[in-house]
Amino acid sequence: MALTYRARKRLSLLILLVGLPIYVGLALFVVTWADDHWGRLPIWAEVAVYVGLGVLWVLPLRSLFRGIGQPDPTMTQAGPKDPPA
Repeated sequence: MALTYRARKRLSLLILLVGLPIYVGLALFVVTWADDHWGRLPIWAEVAVYVGLGVLWVLPLRSLFRGIGQPDPTMTQAGPKDPPA
């Protein structure tokens, strides 16, 4: 069953406000754990890890976020039509 536009919008907002801070905390925990366990990575590798983790979270949610910034496609505008030229 496909989600409605309104449900997708609410779910994406919930993910951004609750899920993303949790994901950032987990990513920092993993990088800190790796730092304690194996030692600090070179700066270029650390940047690559953070960029990779920054892109990784959105890949499974790409279809949920697609089109959220657009107007609701099920709503029609009831404004006046342009007169014929």
